[in-house]
Amino acid sequence: MLPFLGALAIAAGAIFVAEFGDKSQLLVLAFATRHAALPVIAGITVAAATIQGVSVAIGAAVGAVLPETMLGVVAGLAFLGVAAWTLRGDDHHEEEQTAGATRHRTGLGLAALVATTFMVGELGDKTMLATFALAARQDAFATWIGATGGMVAANLVAVAVGRQLGARLSPRLVRIGSAILFAAAGLLLIGTALLGDA
Repeated sequence: MLPFLGALAIAAGAIFVAEFGDKSQLLVLAFATRHAALPVIAGITVAAATIQGVSVAIGAAVGAVLPETMLGVVAGLAFLGVAAWTLRGDDHHEEEQTAGATRHRTGLGLAALVATTFMVGELGDKTMLATFALAARQDAFATWIGATGGMVAANLVAVAVGRQLGARLSPRLVRIGSAILFAAAGLLLIGTALLGDA
């Protein structure tokens, strides 16, 4: 089991990378171009904490019943799944239309709308899968804090510089780079688990 700070840093870094180019990140960008930043950030934070909490609870429960080697293989396969999912890309059109239809909301109503829309966009997404895999192998609370922080940080970047970067980097390049990172992490987890058992 990793120390608390190590588990937190790994979760934050993994989810930060996983969130880039994700449909929910583009949804945040759409909200941020039309509304005040504070309610958008509040909505993101509540949604991220909730989604990552569910993922960690499931991952920790699975981690408590599976043997260590099997955990490593399952976590590695989950990361390979995230890599394939990332490479495939997401459909953003519907979420962007939803954001455009909310032009006149403000304050708590806007924060609630952002949180709800963000959570729906994240359900069953690659970041949930990555958090699940991490929580099965390391401290659950550290994973939750790190994953939530990584997701919020990635979306703050989207709010701050997403439009400028979007004009310079192709979504395809971002997807391929992220997929390579997750495939490498998955293969490393599987290799470590199998070699450690040998």
